[in-house]
Amino acid sequence: MANHYAPLRVILVLLLVFTCFASEADIQCLKSVQQSVDPNGVLKSSWNFENDTAGFTCRFTGVECWHPDEDRVLSLRLGNLGLQGSFPHGLQNCSSMTGLDLSNNNFSGPIPQDISREIPYLTSLDLSYNGFSGTIPPNISNMTYLNVLNLQHNQFSGEIPPQFSLLTRLTAFNVAENRLSGFIPYSLGKKFTASNFAGNQGLCGVPLDECQASAKSKNNAAIVGAIVGVVVVIIIVAIVVFVCLRKLPAKKAKKDEDENKWAKSIKGTKTIKVSMFENPVSKMKLSDLMKATKQFSKENIIATGRTGTMYRAVLPDGSFLAVKRLQDSQHSESQFTSEMKTLGQVRNRNLVPLLGFCIAKKEKLLVYKHTPKGSLYDQLHEEGNDCKMDWPLRLRIGIGAAKGLAYLHHTCNPRILHRNISSKCILLDDDYEPKISDFGLARLMNPLDTHLSTFVNGEFGDIGYVAPEYGSTLVATPKGDVYSFGVVLLELITGERPTQVSTAPDNFRGNLVEWITYLSNNSILQDSIDKSLIGKDNDSELMQFLKVACSCTVTTAKERPTMFEVYQLLRAIGEKYHFSAGDDMMLPPLSTDGETPDELIVAM
Repeated sequence: MANHYAPLRVILVLLLVFTCFASEADIQCLKSVQQSVDPNGVLKSSWNFENDTAGFTCRFTGVECWHPDEDRVLSLRLGNLGLQGSFPHGLQNCSSMTGLDLSNNNFSGPIPQDISREIPYLTSLDLSYNGFSGTIPPNISNMTYLNVLNLQHNQFSGEIPPQFSLLTRLTAFNVAENRLSGFIPYSLGKKFTASNFAGNQGLCGVPLDECQASAKSKNNAAIVGAIVGVVVVIIIVAIVVFVCLRKLPAKKAKKDEDENKWAKSIKGTKTIKVSMFENPVSKMKLSDLMKATKQFSKENIIATGRTGTMYRAVLPDGSFLAVKRLQDSQHSESQFTSEMKTLGQVRNRNLVPLLGFCIAKKEKLLVYKHTPKGSLYDQLHEEGNDCKMDWPLRLRIGIGAAKGLAYLHHTCNPRILHRNISSKCILLDDDYEPKISDFGLARLMNPLDTHLSTFVNGEFGDIGYVAPEYGSTLVATPKGDVYSFGVVLLELITGERPTQVSTAPDNFRGNLVEWITYLSNNSILQDSIDKSLIGKDNDSELMQFLKVACSCTVTTAKERPTMFEVYQLLRAIGEKYHFSAGDDMMLPPLSTDGETPDELIVAM
C-alpha cells in the first residue's frame, strides 16, 4: 500500500513546493505594482510588506486571494485609487490571477502587446476611465477565458481587432469614448448594443451607422441592379425558384450531416448491444438508440455540458429515455466498462440512475431515465417558466438533493465525490423530485484537465460553485462538494444566479457567495431572501435554511459540515411537512477530515 501511494505523495509535495514559489512570486508582483503606479503612497498604509505571516497580502486594499492563508492573488480591484503611470508589467508575476480592475485612475501609455502571455487566465479585465492610448492589442483575443472586457473612456486608436470575434465567452464588452475607427467585428456588433461602441467617430457597422464606403458601394450596386433587373427579372426569378426547389433538400441534408457527423461514423456498428443494468427495453441495440434519437439529431438535444451532450430518446411505446454522448475520455475500454458497472450499481431515489451504456468505435454512450422538468437551474432562472416555486417546494428539493449527495459521500460503496455539483446537474421529475446527475463522470474526463484550468474556463466546476481551496490544492474533497451544494442552497433561498446578483447595487462585482458574505458582515443577511417567499408564516424556516447554506460556503473547508450533517439539518427544518416520512435513510455521521485514499476510491 505504501508503494502504491508513493506517486501521490510525490505529486502532493510538488504541489506544495509550487504553491510556495507561486506565493513568493505573487508578493513580488504586488511590490512591483506599488512601486510603479503608486507615487503618492495611496496604497502604503494598507500594503505593508514587513509582515511575514501567511496570507498577509490578502488583507491589502483591493487584493483578493485564492485562500486567506496563502499569498496567491485571485484578483486585484484597484479602481478609483488615484494610481498613475504605465501598465504595470510586474503583474506577470501574479501568474494565477483571474480578475484585474484598474478603472478610474490616471494610467497612460499602451497596453502590452503580449498581455495575454503576462496575465493569461483573466476572466475579467477593466481598464476603463484612464488615459491608455495606442492600438488595442490583437493578442487579447488569446485570453480565451475573458467574460468581461471594459476599455471605455480611454484614448485607444485604430480598429477593434477582428480577432476579438474569437472571444466567445464575453458577456460584457465596452470600448465607448475612445478614438477607434474602422469596422466593428460582426459577432461583437450583433451581441452588444450601440452604447458599448458610442463616442468613436470613426467606428461603423452594426450596431452603429453603416460604413460609408459600404453604403456607397451598395447604392451603386442597387442602381445597376435595378437597371439590369428590369430586363431580366422574370428570367432571374424563374431560375431562382427552380434552383431553390432543387437544392433545398440537398442543403438540409448537408446541414444535418455536419451537425451529427459523429453519428454517421458509427452507423456500421448498429448491431452493437447496449449493456443494460435495468431492462426497460429488452435486447436494446445501438440501432434502437439511433432511431429513438433520430440519428442523434440536433432537435433532440436536451442539454450540453462539459461531460457531454444529452439527447432525448423516444421509444416505440411512447416512453422516454435520455442518452448522453460522453466527451472524449482517455480511459481504455476495459477501464470505462469497469467504471460503468460501478456506477450502474448506484441506486437511490435522489440520483438519476444509469440504465446502461454502449461503446461504438471511439464513442461512449450512457443511457439514463428521462427527467421531464429539466434542471433546477432552468426552473429557478430561465425566463418564461410557468412554475412559480413556493417555499415548501424549494425546501423539499433542497432536502432531496442533500439526501442524494449524502448517499454518494457516506453510504455508497465505493464512496463517490461528485466534483461538479450545481443547480444544472440537479434534475427534476414530473413531481419535482430532485435527482442528481453526472455523478462519477468527473473521473472519465481527460486527466490533463485540472481544477485550476477548468475553474478559469468556467466549464467543469462552474464559476460561482468552486470551493476556494481548489485553486491552490487542485485536489477534490467532500468538503468541496459541500461548498458547491451550499451555493445551490443559496440559489434556492435567494432566487439569484451564482455569478450574477440582480438585487446587488451596480458597483458590486462579486458572486452570490460574496454578496451573502457582505450582507452577513453588515447584519442584514435577511435581505438576501427571495421577496416572493417572505411574509407567508415561513420566515423562521427561511432564516434557518439560509444559515445552513452559509455554513456550507465558509472559506475554511474544515469548518463546513459534512453532507450527512447538511441533510439532517435540512430534514429538521422540513419536519412538519413530512417530506421524508417512510423514506428516510440513516446515514453514519462519518468525518471527512482524516480520509485515506482507500476511503475515497472514486474521488482520486
